[in-house]
Amino acid sequence: MTDATPAPAATEIAVLGGGCFWCLDAVFRGLVGVASVESGYAGGAGANPSYEDVCTGRTGHAEVVRVAFDPAVISFRDLLSVFFTIHDPTTRDRQGNDVGTQYRSVVFCQTPAQRATAEDVVRALTTQKLFGAPIVTEIADAAPFYPAEGYHQDYFDRNPAQPYCMFVVAPKVAKFRKSFAERLRR
Repeated sequence: MTDATPAPAATEIAVLGGGCFWCLDAVFRGLVGVASVESGYAGGAGANPSYEDVCTGRTGHAEVVRVAFDPAVISFRDLLSVFFTIHDPTTRDRQGNDVGTQYRSVVFCQTPAQRATAEDVVRALTTQKLFGAPIVTEIADAAPFYPAEGYHQDYFDRNPAQPYCMFVVAPKVAKFRKSFAERLRR
């Protein structure tokens, strides 16, 4: 799978932020039904921010992934199930040692149907009390998406020995693979 591969005609888009985009990118690339994954920035002020700009926390952009998926194979609800499994939706502007608004938990809903689904999923997770604290994931309207620099794309697969990848990304990928084995690409 490459990001240059044209997506099927029935492809939908999901834009999700849950901490460092390297983690999300690595996980969503492994799902059956996902046509492409692109790391980037959304939800802030100013066009075409750089990684350095976003890291200051002053632009308001979140690190996100734009996931093109085939809803006939995997639903938006299924993507959200993975999303809420691989990050902590109860910490505001933080995932582990990554702190700042750029690491917030956010779903940028591309359609009213996505908003309804996201709200329903959060309501169900809240009722189930699966987390030890309230879910603080922001459910937001679609926002302009700005692709991250090329070196951020498919970062985990290209840099598995990088310390952050070994100690932060790899455990999330392993958890994902264990929890969603039936949905993995073969």
